[in-house]
Amino acid sequence: MRIAVCHPQTPFTRGGAEMHMEGMVRALRADGHDVDVVTMPFKWYPPSEIVHQMASWRSVDLSEANGQRIDMVIALKFPAYLVAHERKVVWLIHQHRTAYELWDHPEYGDLRLHEDGEAVRDMIHRADRVGLSEAKRIFTNSANVRDRLRRSVGLSADVLYHRSPLCEALLEIEPGPHGDHVLFPSRLEPLKRQSLAIDAMRHVRSGARLVLVGKGPGEDALRRRIAEAGLEDRVELAGPVPDEDLIELYRTALAVFYGPYDEDYGYVTIEAMAAGRPLVTCTDSGGPLELVRDGESGRVVASEPRAIARAIDALHEGRDEAARMGAAGRSLVEARVPPWPEVARRLLS
Repeated sequence: MRIAVCHPQTPFTRGGAEMHMEGMVRALRADGHDVDVVTMPFKWYPPSEIVHQMASWRSVDLSEANGQRIDMVIALKFPAYLVAHERKVVWLIHQHRTAYELWDHPEYGDLRLHEDGEAVRDMIHRADRVGLSEAKRIFTNSANVRDRLRRSVGLSADVLYHRSPLCEALLEIEPGPHGDHVLFPSRLEPLKRQSLAIDAMRHVRSGARLVLVGKGPGEDALRRRIAEAGLEDRVELAGPVPDEDLIELYRTALAVFYGPYDEDYGYVTIEAMAAGRPLVTCTDSGGPLELVRDGESGRVVASEPRAIARAIDALHEGRDEAARMGAAGRSLVEARVPPWPEVARRLLS
């Protein structure tokens, strides 16, 4: 088949959504299909720009290209899934979150702060009901995203997990020894809550260290927070690192902390498990809670610095327990998160 993958791209930004799209394209091509990516630059501010972009995706004609029929369209997230096609499949990463579950959030709900925010929110809701209901089939990357979809527009979907490139690489090698560092790899932005991990380190009494990997708009604020707390010798801002270095950080960590607010899916979760590391996450972290069970494959604690610190200290003092949880997580991700060939078959079924 000739398949067009529709994906909005924020210029100069690369994250889980881009890796998701690239992995899917590789898998579909490996399955013998002719696949290309159709993209537009995405900008969510001011709110009027969102309206322009919804209209742009809706107006694109993907029935054919260069005189050849496009058999199928796969769209991954807002507003690309507004594109019209007779065989549209949506594999939903997320809707426009500030128009839904983040609308009233005091820190993350930026759309409601604009004069025209409410009008744009209502337009997004109407457009989603139309664009998503047209899909021949809807998958979501997690149960959390599936449940949001059902609550927001009343549509059902099938959960389809998938592996990140690092998850696949880590499953091919043996886990290393448990070191003293707690790894937190993610884009540096408020929604990921690196600040929560830094604050937790104020209360850690063991010899555990925190290593933050990634880049993003929150870097300067995090650096100041570390300095003000006097934690320069216990918290490292490592910046972006090559994949081979990140793999080594994973496989030799004491544990991995991943406590974002209401995450969609979260590659860090499955990568920690593939590395045989226990994951410490929070009760309000969303997607990670689908795979992490407290005391079995990691620790689930309140999103409060002292609770996180206690979990880190317990793992540092109980290496055998950390190893047991890590091994359980590795087995779980092997069993529940399918490899890409299986994912590609399900998408086209």
